[in-house]
Amino acid sequence: METNMWLPKKQPSNLIFIFLTPLVLISVVACIVLQAPELISSPSSLSWKSFGFFKSYSLISFKVNRNRIFNLVGQVETSPNEGLLHQKLVANERTDNNQSSPFEKKREKVVIKKYSRVERLEAILAKARSSIQEAARNKSSISNHQDPDYVPQGAVYRNANAFHRSYLEMEKLFKIYVYEEGEPPIFHDGPCRSIYSTEGRLINELERGNFYRTKNPDEALVYFLPFSVVVMVKYLYEPGSHNMHAIGRTVADYIDTVSGKYPFWNRTLGADHFMLSCHDWGPRSTSYVPQLYNNSIRVLCNANTSEGFNPLKDVSLPEINLKTGELTGLIGGSSPSERSILAFFAGHLHGDIRYLLLQQWKGKDQDVQVYEEVPKNVSYESMLKKSKFCLCPSGYEVASPRVVEAIYAECVPVLISDGYVPPMSDVLIWETFSVFVEVKDIPNIKKILMGISQEQYLRMYERVKQVQRHFVINGPPKRFDLFHMMIHSIWLRRLNMRIHD
Repeated sequence: METNMWLPKKQPSNLIFIFLTPLVLISVVACIVLQAPELISSPSSLSWKSFGFFKSYSLISFKVNRNRIFNLVGQVETSPNEGLLHQKLVANERTDNNQSSPFEKKREKVVIKKYSRVERLEAILAKARSSIQEAARNKSSISNHQDPDYVPQGAVYRNANAFHRSYLEMEKLFKIYVYEEGEPPIFHDGPCRSIYSTEGRLINELERGNFYRTKNPDEALVYFLPFSVVVMVKYLYEPGSHNMHAIGRTVADYIDTVSGKYPFWNRTLGADHFMLSCHDWGPRSTSYVPQLYNNSIRVLCNANTSEGFNPLKDVSLPEINLKTGELTGLIGGSSPSERSILAFFAGHLHGDIRYLLLQQWKGKDQDVQVYEEVPKNVSYESMLKKSKFCLCPSGYEVASPRVVEAIYAECVPVLISDGYVPPMSDVLIWETFSVFVEVKDIPNIKKILMGISQEQYLRMYERVKQVQRHFVINGPPKRFDLFHMMIHSIWLRRLNMRIHD
């Protein structure tokens, strides 16, 4: 038999091998990437996905590496053992035997599925999300959920049914762990009167533990950092120095303490932790810890987007000036027919916006009454109660106690600010019960307010009365009041976060 001397006998198979090998390798790599995307994702990476219970926020997704995590100073640690839930799945399986007997007995195989603590909590939250999303499909302006105290309804809510469902899920599921490190008064305490009263009231209620607090950190959904910036300023700030490094270092030291003692901060880089502050320096104090500033839920009166406030993760806290610590005489006002003043403001020069307002309107118009101080023998509260619209300009910072003062007096708030995110904006439609005026339109305030018809004003007046319950501070707290609504705002941010093992 003749053979071709120019070609090796095995060439066809070699050629096939040469061409097929790269294809096989590419297929294997593709399968690995598709089946295990976590291999190419950073353990601490964030991704944003549409969630939209109330069409106003997104879902933050955290991937957590349980084996190697970094603390604030960059040291690598081993995560502690997680609590495990064992689920037994029983399956009947015949023995693998070619000579099987008809009398062969079935053998039970027990498969143990281990769920980490994070997986258990995320399963609970996933069920709550599903329930709220189902409620959100109901476009009715009236909630269809039964409630003995209050049923949300009307145009003031973005979605009354979804909000009510979310609130009920919060009451059932939400648990907050309060770190016990630190000594009063800088920690675990705060002022319950003065312009910073909301900071102290919330800290004290969380410390009391009558609502939402758990002593077991493993079952908590969020963790509270109980420091008071107001008290830090009182004890740590040197007046006139314009130096807040002592405050910033104290915040950083506290985070370093709890992150070194507990695993929870490191697991999410602080994303399921929250702090609260009604002091103007609240946002700046958090900048000393980048993870606190960028990841954590910051509950702030100074809710200014130009200073880093992020409404997707941060919470706007109402500023309320409780001079005596009590609400006596602050709630309620005259009927619309008895409100003879179109617009009212009284306040000292405090920032550029107030300067423009006073310059334009102080003492110049009987309809738009603007004062640095109210006339003698006239009370500030009485002026609020007989005005249709109450002007609420920002001071040096965006928050103003006049917003809540107006709501208490049933006077339609007129918000004059730049970059301010009003409280509860993810639930309430502020445009239905308040007026927004841009700073450049301060000279046109009277024209803008006169352009609101009587019918429209009456609707806004009734809606102010309706939302009033959400801004009232009760002792002890009552359902749907300010305390519970602030907790609900934190609950929403936690719902927007998904933690992956």
